[in-house]
Amino acid sequence: MLHLFGHRLSQIRKFPKIICGGVCLMAAQMVAAQAVPAAPAAPVQPISPAEVLLFQTNHLQNISKPQDLTYTYKKIADSKPAVSDEVHVDVTKINPDGSASVSLRFLTGTRKLEIPEMEHAQGNPILLGFLEWDIAQMQQQTGGSSNYFRRRIRLALAGAAQVKPITFTYKGKPLAGSEVSIQPYLNDPQHERLGKFVNKRYTFVLSDKVSGGVYQIATAVPAGKAAPAGAPAAKPQDLLRMEETLTLAKEENSKH
Repeated sequence: MLHLFGHRLSQIRKFPKIICGGVCLMAAQMVAAQAVPAAPAAPVQPISPAEVLLFQTNHLQNISKPQDLTYTYKKIADSKPAVSDEVHVDVTKINPDGSASVSLRFLTGTRKLEIPEMEHAQGNPILLGFLEWDIAQMQQQTGGSSNYFRRRIRLALAGAAQVKPITFTYKGKPLAGSEVSIQPYLNDPQHERLGKFVNKRYTFVLSDKVSGGVYQIATAVPAGKAAPAGAPAAKPQDLLRMEETLTLAKEENSKH
């Protein structure tokens, strides 16, 4: 059985093969499976609460007609100029089986990530879109393997994720949701090679109270500098070396 981010493909038809890295890896596994006798099946690892929230939940179940979801993207990094952009999740059709046809317009210009349209999605594709975008950046900035970053994120979600109920504000109203957070590189024996990214934290805020089930995705890299005794309290922006956020800004009926 083939896997993507540690999940059986039969379990995640809501998240199709949307990125070349995953497609190429799975294609290679198919060829290998045909050439080598099948080994005894390994025990299936129980799915963690974090994995259920991110990959086993029908985030689109509260959308009953074509709709466009707009997420604002913001990035601050050290002394570099702040970056602002948008991501659009376009739900173009609701299928009889409860799935949806969805296209993802992930950022613009040189930052744009090309992702094919999905005809039978259930999960919100912004989750894997963001993770693949993040992995591509980590690979570029550290020289590490994309498979390494995927594996560390998968392992963190499967065994070390923190999940807690939270209340957040959307359109001026308090809403209930769940927060999933991980630090996938913190306990890696070889984490020294990641430098400033060792303590990088990923945070996901999910709720069935908002269209598409995903309110916010964020990553943060702390500055890691201890303030001298008696020094004034640091401003929030001074405690971070880098921060990226994707936040649901609005939903509207589709114009397509």
